[in-house]
Parts: sequence; C-alpha cells; structure tokens
Amino acid sequence: MNLFQKKIEDFHQWRVKKISTKNFVLILSILIGIASGFVAVIIKNAIKMMHKLLKVFFFDDMNRYLFFLYPIIGLTLTVIFIKYILRKPVRHGIPNVLYGISKRKGFISKHNTFSSVITSAFTVGFGGSVGLEGPTVSTGAAIGSQLSKFFRLEYKYVILMLGCASAASMAAIFKAPIAGIVFAVEVIMIDLTTFSLIPLLLASASAVLTSYLFLGMDVLYPFEVKSAFVLSEFPKYILLGILTGLVSAYFIKMYVRIAKLFSAVKLKRYRLILGGTLLGMLIFLFPSLYGEGYEAINSGLTGDLGYLFNNSFFSSFNNNMPVILLLLALIILTKVVATSLTFGAGGVGGIFAPALFTGVNTGLFLAYILKNVMGFNINVDNFALLGMGGLLTGVLHAPLTGIFLIADISGGYKLFVPLMITATFSYLTVKIFTKNSVYTEQLSQHKQLVTHHRDKHVLSIMHVPDLIETDFILLKPDDKLRQLVDAISVSHRNLFPVVDDKGILVGMVKMDDVRHLIFKQDVYDKISLKELMYLPEHWISPHDSMDEVVDKFVSSERYNLAVIDEGKYRGFISRAKVFSEYREYVKMFSHD
Repeated sequence: MNLFQKKIEDFHQWRVKKISTKNFVLILSILIGIASGFVAVIIKNAIKMMHKLLKVFFFDDMNRYLFFLYPIIGLTLTVIFIKYILRKPVRHGIPNVLYGISKRKGFISKHNTFSSVITSAFTVGFGGSVGLEGPTVSTGAAIGSQLSKFFRLEYKYVILMLGCASAASMAAIFKAPIAGIVFAVEVIMIDLTTFSLIPLLLASASAVLTSYLFLGMDVLYPFEVKSAFVLSEFPKYILLGILTGLVSAYFIKMYVRIAKLFSAVKLKRYRLILGGTLLGMLIFLFPSLYGEGYEAINSGLTGDLGYLFNNSFFSSFNNNMPVILLLLALIILTKVVATSLTFGAGGVGGIFAPALFTGVNTGLFLAYILKNVMGFNINVDNFALLGMGGLLTGVLHAPLTGIFLIADISGGYKLFVPLMITATFSYLTVKIFTKNSVYTEQLSQHKQLVTHHRDKHVLSIMHVPDLIETDFILLKPDDKLRQLVDAISVSHRNLFPVVDDKGILVGMVKMDDVRHLIFKQDVYDKISLKELMYLPEHWISPHDSMDEVVDKFVSSERYNLAVIDEGKYRGFISRAKVFSEYREYVKMFSHD
C-alpha cells in the first residue's frame, strides 16, 4: 500500500469514527449540490461562448445555409470525440441515471463526469435540436455516484445521492429549487422519506445558490401575468390539457419510432450521415428548430412570433394568420423529429427543452385558434406558458414536475390553478395512449425500468448471479448408485446435478426418487445414474430478470431451480434464497 492509499484508508477510518453516516450524507449532499451547480454553470457558459463564436460567421445572405451546415459539424465532432477520443458510449442523460439505479446498483461510469458536458456542448452549441438538462443531470449523477463509491456508502445512500445530484442539477440548470426536488421524487423515483427530504433540500438549495452566484438570480423564462385565473376559462384549460396530452403522445411515439429506425442502421457513420443531413434540411426549412430554443421560448411567452419567420422562407407572411397557424402546426410536428434525428445521428442532449419548446407552440396554436378564428377574448401569453406545463407533464408523465417547474422558471405562480388543470388533463390524456414516459419507454422495452412500486423496485435490483448457490455435489453420467449414496451421506442437499466432462448439465437426481433404493446394497453397482436422472423442465438463465425467475418458481412449483448458461451448469437458486435476499433489500429501503 502506497502513501496515498494509506492516507485514504486513514481518512475512511477517521470518518467512520468521528462522523455518523447520516450526518456525513448531509455534508455530502451539500458538496454534490455545489458540484452540480458548477456543472450547470460550465455547460451554460460553454454553449453561450460557442453561440457567440459561431455568430461571427452569420451574414444575412448566408444564415440559411449555416443553419444547414452547423448541426452536421456539431454532430460530427460529437461522434469523433465519442468514437476516437473517449472510446466509450455516452448514454442519454436521464435514462442513463434511471438505468444506473435499476441495473447497476447506482453505479454510473466515471467518464460521465465530463463526457456529457463536452459532447452536449458540441451537439447543442452547433444547433442540435436538443436541450442541456439531460447532460447536466447525467454529469451531476455521475459525480454523486463516484463520490458515493469513493466514500463506500451502502446502496440506499448511493441511490439517495443520485437523487440529490439529479435534484441539484435540475435546480441549477433551471434555477428552480422546488421543481428540482419534485423531479427527483417523480421522475428519478427517489422515495421521499423523512430522512431523504433533508439531503434533497440541501443539495437543491446549494446548487441553485451556486447557479445564482455565477448566472444571476433572474428566472430562466421571465413571464408577466397580465390576466390571472378566470373561472369562465376553465373549459379552455381542459381543452389545452387534452391537446397537450395528444401532442405528448405523438411526441413519445415518434421519438421511440425514429430511435428504432436508427438502431436498425448498424454502422454509426451511416447514422451520422443520414441523421445529420435530414436534421440540417429540417432546420434549413424551419430555422426556429435550431438549438435548444431558449430565445424562441422567451419570444413565444411574450406573443412575439418573430422566431417563426427569422431567416425563413416564410418571412413575408408574418402577418398572415393562416400561415402562422400552419407554421405553428408544422413546428409542433417537426420539433420531435428534429430532436430524434439529433439523437439518432449520435448527438447528446436532453428532452426537457424540446418539450418546453413544443409546449409553447402548442399553447400558442390553440390560443390563436380560439382568439382569431373562434373570437374568444383570451390571453395568448398565458396559453403559451400553460402549454409548456401541459407538454412537460405529458412527455415526462410527471404532472407535479410540469406544474412546479413552469411556475418556478417563469415566476407565473398566479396561474397555478390553470397549470394544475392543464397538467392533470394532459396526464390523463397521454396515459390513454402511452403507458410509459419518453424516458422510461425504451428502458421498459428492454426490461430495465425502475419503479416506485417497492416490490418491483426490489426485484429490479436483484440479480441472478448474486443468488446462485454452488454447494451441490456434482456427479457424472457414468456413475453408479453407489456414488450417489456416498454423496447423499455427506451432502445437506436433496438434489444432485449430473454433469459431463464439458460442464454440460445432462440430468438431475432427487433423493426422494431413490429413497427406496438406498438400503438395497446389492444393486449399488448395477444401477447407473442414467437410469435415475431426469432433465429439468424448468431452469434459469443467468441473464433472466428477477420477474422471470419469480414466474418460473410459480409455474414450476419447485423449491430449487438449476441455473444453466448455454447448456453449462452454474448452480441452483432456491426460493428460500430469493425470499431471504428480497427481505434484506426491503428492510434496507424501509430503514429511515
């Protein structure tokens, strides 16, 4: 052990003696909050500097062509960095955190502490049609995961630290401390217990203070409530909720479908060429799809539709209402396509910003129909804000996050009741068409989904290899009854696997099946195991999920099932072992 390692061991021993685990978790939550705040500051400033640099080359007669070219350059740089410099995959932000919780016991790879920042800076900085919140959350969670590993925290605290990092990252990037906590509970699915609340509060507060220090205290999307809630407009908010729910369902299904199409393209360079070219063409036609859409959202919230026409072929129709409605509809339909193409081509980013952008345009679309076509006297700006809440709720399947985030980032708390109405009906509508959110749909298809349901959550973090018992005496196919009796005399098991020279399981013998022969010594050398063994009808693969294991125990009515990997015997799993492990995890999660 070198001097550095000895110092680390000394520190761990001092920490265990002097600071209780619960108090240390509180300290660590503050450190993670500050680190996540710095990540948000770095990633925001990186994008801002890149945009300033690229705008040097913007000229009135060149902008359209640069809108086509820049995203392709950014995606190419991203792919080059991942393939030739990092040489490791960079999973999408928030699904990466959910996957780490559900399948890797809270472990997130070390490279995620920086890789998502660099790749998203290339992707979004050059106009990729995605946001920054996903990479920020992924980076913060990776920091939380690595710190938890370094300080040797047990599993339940590791998961809590990932929740703190996610809440802190969201609070910092959006300057929305309450929404950050709600997001951690509702989307990242951290159980909100008495103990977990304090670390979440500390992490969120320290992150947002760090963000305030470097990025200022202004809300992200300033909004002036010109007319508050009017009871007579209640039906219109319901209508907006239903519309945003329908658009959310379209968003999720289109996103998943395009992702499947790109996954069928095996070579990454073809994905880059196809996705980059189509994305460039789409932004060339509709320049408002360029980048995360921060400026466009702010313009939409004030009723300024200039972002639809700037550098566009449609600039001469900026006062034509049918064209405005057509453009809004096209933007709503194509934003998710642009986002999906960005991801499909190899880009790295987040879904929040595209959802907010689509929500603003959905709210404006309905507002202009109600006001200019149907003649209702309504506030267009309010509908733009409420549309953001409705879309975020529907796409994330997270009504509380949609409500509190929009109220936090805009200062629009006077519209809290309309936000609740819109979010509720959006959620009810989208659930008719899609069972899972945009984050969990693909994880669910691969059976990698973590859930608030404690039983399913516990099963999702249990793994077959951890449950295999190998203290069974192995027998050979050519062995006689004598070898079996000898094994029975020294074994505490009543099952005996029969394995050939290559390790292939060729059968099993149960003691109950040979009990009547044990005292017949005259047949010990006459009866071969081949006459006594049977092939199991039910067995477990090391790659089975615990849901599958439970189903096999139920359907087989067996107490022990063999684990077979490509024909080779690995051991047995018992009902008792599964139940014992399950109880330990439940006890761990229940301890507050």
